[in-house]
Amino acid sequence: MEEKLRAFGRLLTIMDELRAGCPWDKEQTFESLRHLTIEETYELSDSILEKDYQGISKELGDLMLHLVFYAKIGEEQGLFSIKDVAEGICDKLIRRHPHIYSDVRVNDQDEVKSNWERIKLGEGKKSVLEGVPASLPALLKAYRMQEKAGGVGFEWEKREDVWQKVREELTELQTEVEAHASADRIEDEFGDVLFALVNYARYIGVNPEDALERTNRKFLSRFQYIEKQALSHGKKLHEMSLEEMDTIWNEAKRVGY
Repeated sequence: MEEKLRAFGRLLTIMDELRAGCPWDKEQTFESLRHLTIEETYELSDSILEKDYQGISKELGDLMLHLVFYAKIGEEQGLFSIKDVAEGICDKLIRRHPHIYSDVRVNDQDEVKSNWERIKLGEGKKSVLEGVPASLPALLKAYRMQEKAGGVGFEWEKREDVWQKVREELTELQTEVEAHASADRIEDEFGDVLFALVNYARYIGVNPEDALERTNRKFLSRFQYIEKQALSHGKKLHEMSLEEMDTIWNEAKRVGY
């Protein structure tokens, strides 16, 4: 523990020195750091998906720097300090884990989540969904809203019921498409399909954001394989037929792309 505290103290000292002496660091604000923090978060996400554990360590360090940076700016403006940040999260964790720090008993993680949401409402939150950031990507936002609603019992009882809802939404979408409905109407129904699929993902233990990103990476790898093979045969993609590209695509699957 002493070594960990010493390392964190060293980071705080370096942050003080950079803020005092570096022209770039002196100029940063909450607003100027925001987009950089988002970028660092996505870089951490990439390392996690790639199972690059050294990369995860590096990206965690970059994010930790940002947390310390925000706390330093807050302290300079008399708003809060790193002490306030640390004590605040410690107090919240203790308050929201009564099964660890009190005499509450739970049987599984679902009960933990349910307690968590009830405690949040007791802290003054007006809605279970209040903590879902408005700027989250839509797919992840749908997942988090459904997860939080499920935490207070707003759930289908059986997985089969959720899949039936997916089928219903697909039918409704197809009906609107075949009826040449307005673009807005079709978009509404398509959104309902996605929302229902995200919900089904939860019931089969899949994070839809991670699943889609895995497929994105798989598509990228296989498509680039097509480009590479086309180039090796002296062809350009627009000169190839769909059948030719599909043959190479299947070859990419066979060789593990």
